[in-house]
Amino acid sequence: TRVDTRSRASASVGRGTRARVSVGHARRLPRRALGRLVRPPPTRAMDVSVGPQILEHISKSVQITSYDVKWIPSSARFVVMGAFARATGCLQVYELDGVDLKLNKEVETKASIKCGTFGASGLAERHLATGNFEGYLQMYDLERFDTPVMDVKAHTSIVNAIDGVGGAHKGYGAPELVTAGRDGCVRVWDVRQKDAPVASFEPAEGVAGRDCWSVAFGNSFNDDERCVLAGYDNGDVKLFDLRTGTVRCETNVGNGVCGVEFDRKNIAMNKFVVTCLESQFSVYDARTQNPKLGFASVTEKIPVGATVWGAKHLPQNREVSMVLGGDGTLMLYKYRYPDQRVVKDADGRDAGVAGTMELLNKRNVSTQPISSWDWSPDKEGLAVCGSFDQQIRVVIVTRLNKV
Repeated sequence: TRVDTRSRASASVGRGTRARVSVGHARRLPRRALGRLVRPPPTRAMDVSVGPQILEHISKSVQITSYDVKWIPSSARFVVMGAFARATGCLQVYELDGVDLKLNKEVETKASIKCGTFGASGLAERHLATGNFEGYLQMYDLERFDTPVMDVKAHTSIVNAIDGVGGAHKGYGAPELVTAGRDGCVRVWDVRQKDAPVASFEPAEGVAGRDCWSVAFGNSFNDDERCVLAGYDNGDVKLFDLRTGTVRCETNVGNGVCGVEFDRKNIAMNKFVVTCLESQFSVYDARTQNPKLGFASVTEKIPVGATVWGAKHLPQNREVSMVLGGDGTLMLYKYRYPDQRVVKDADGRDAGVAGTMELLNKRNVSTQPISSWDWSPDKEGLAVCGSFDQQIRVVIVTRLNKV
């Protein structure tokens, strides 16, 4: 791994170092790189008759292929991002109107839009940052879609995933965006410095870049600490430390990584989830990193034979997450902590112990993959999801306060 350090903006403009890290994909690391010290007991299934129920509240047909959906913070509206059949992009703003959805605004863009986030914008602005099929990172004012407030060429090809941090009503550090591209690069952007990335993690020289499918911020519990988790099409999972500009740890999970997410962005790393092809996902206990074993993990096989497109943690309860199936099935899981999270290894050093995953309920709502899901940050149990059957669904999950 070759590291070249430059200046990186943090909480104050001009403070810190800008990192350009070249990372290789040539060698496949053993799964022990992130570790599994103790094999947990089998997953328990809750009695679905008394547990949370997954209810389809509204289903609306749309004329676009939806790739991502996001609730507009502190509102009953959400944004649908996707593409028309003529390969142009589309932004649609919907509002809940009783048992129906009302289309407030629709804008067509030059390139298809793959992903978006409000994470780097404050509640006053609520600017939507998007990544498109031509590699551009753009930020829109919801009241003026005609001209982006930020427009920069982020990658040479499709921007597969985006995440934001530092701009919401809670959190620490600079308002930053991270993008993952088909060119194999992971780049971090400060929305106050729009000309160039403040950190770039790129394939090493002479190594073919792997398609980076997913990315997420985490460990942003003060103005200095911040990490980025990235997943690649060959199964690589890399954790980048933005404070030091280094690769903190890496492993290979054996299948393409469709989604990654920390249970919370603005706390010291607690756990994160990695979802994969071949019907499985893994949850890592990130509180304890052993020098040899890495992070303890538990791998779960979902009850349907389909790709796991993602796992989204409930904002009001970080132990509950919705797992998205490639056959249109929604699966609600809860993480159970072990009796003891830290033990001593053979050398007397701390090592983590993974918990178990409990399936609370599942429901098939579509014949096509659930490509996106977003929990409402304001109303517990309310969510919106998009799927490749050209339907947008508002979903209500009940009894979450009982789990």
